[in-house]
Amino acid sequence: MRSLSFLLTRRWILFFLTVVLLSLLAWRLGVWQFHRLDDRKDSNSIVERNEHEEPAPVEQVMSTGTGVDTEHEWRRVVATGEYDVDDTVIVRYRTRDGSPGVDVVVPLVTRSGTALLVDRGWMATQNSGDTPDDIPAPPPGEVTVEGWVRKDATGDSTRVDDHSTRAISSTEISAALDLEAYRGFVDLVSEDPAPAEGLELASKPELDNGPHFFYGLQWWFFGLLAVIGFFWMAYDEWSGKGSKRARKAPVNRKQQPREEARRR
Repeated sequence: MRSLSFLLTRRWILFFLTVVLLSLLAWRLGVWQFHRLDDRKDSNSIVERNEHEEPAPVEQVMSTGTGVDTEHEWRRVVATGEYDVDDTVIVRYRTRDGSPGVDVVVPLVTRSGTALLVDRGWMATQNSGDTPDDIPAPPPGEVTVEGWVRKDATGDSTRVDDHSTRAISSTEISAALDLEAYRGFVDLVSEDPAPAEGLELASKPELDNGPHFFYGLQWWFFGLLAVIGFFWMAYDEWSGKGSKRARKAPVNRKQQPREEARRR
């Protein structure tokens, strides 16, 4: 019987450790993808539940002291007030179907005096970084708004500069405009009365499970492939087939004279 002592050589030990590390990494990445799948399912169930709920008064869902709770995201709310058009904020670098554009956020000052940030929709521009001058005006006077509740964005992109930002954060916008505002914002669903000219409204999120299941299987397959490859190469070495193939490999004839010269 052939010996397996070659597995104790430095080369094979390093090979084995590499395969173990790669397999563990692939396993962890697969588990991570399945955790993301669970999170996606939980998020989808919240959206599905909230979109069938009747619209609630904004003060029952949003507050000025705390951010939007995960259970309330994509809940429909209604609020009545007047738009503060002078404090319109342009959200740059928003593309749709490959076309550049911006979102238009206007504070709705409610009857209580607290402002609700309303993303009234998207409009196309020449460049995604433009600040357009011809923004369709919201309805004048008192208006009742219905919208989907959204969480604030985070990070450096939320900085507000000259009524312009790259991501919506009620904290940053209210501080820049000196407003008392509800935390979070809403994506517009409808306005009563309706505006003379509207914007393209935001779409609800896709409720599929995404690619996480297949990504998880893919990572586990890579780990299994590494293990199978190790055992196949070990068997190949043990059986001597690898050395036989090496002996049968054609010799480069151009190198033969050099090799003969070295032997002389």
